[in-house]
Amino acid sequence: QAQLTESGGDSVQAGGSLRLSCVASGYIDTRDCMGWFRQAPGKEREGVATINMYSNTAYGDSVKGRFTISKDTDTNTLTLQMNNLKPEDTATYYCAATGSICISTVPSINPGRYHFWGQGTQVTVSS
Repeated sequence: QAQLTESGGDSVQAGGSLRLSCVASGYIDTRDCMGWFRQAPGKEREGVATINMYSNTAYGDSVKGRFTISKDTDTNTLTLQMNNLKPEDTATYYCAATGSICISTVPSINPGRYHFWGQGTQVTVSS
């Protein structure tokens, strides 16, 4: 059984920073693609940032230049550094893994490609 546990969500003012972490346990292979996704009330879940086993990354257009995804395979931890936060970044943020070996040169940011999901952590940005 795979488990993904997110932490780091908080309430901040616009322009602030947060760092989200996700610890993976169970059957999460280091060759999986992993990523961060978010969902705001009344909106569809969207891809924020993803990373593959080669540490190639992909970002949603709205977060490019502000967010950075990284992973530590020694601790099985996925991290999302979020800078210059905006009110429109307010959402529940989810960590996810493909659950299968991911050989894509550019890891997909399509949520449908990801099989295992965490419970989410809330990020609220006030203006």
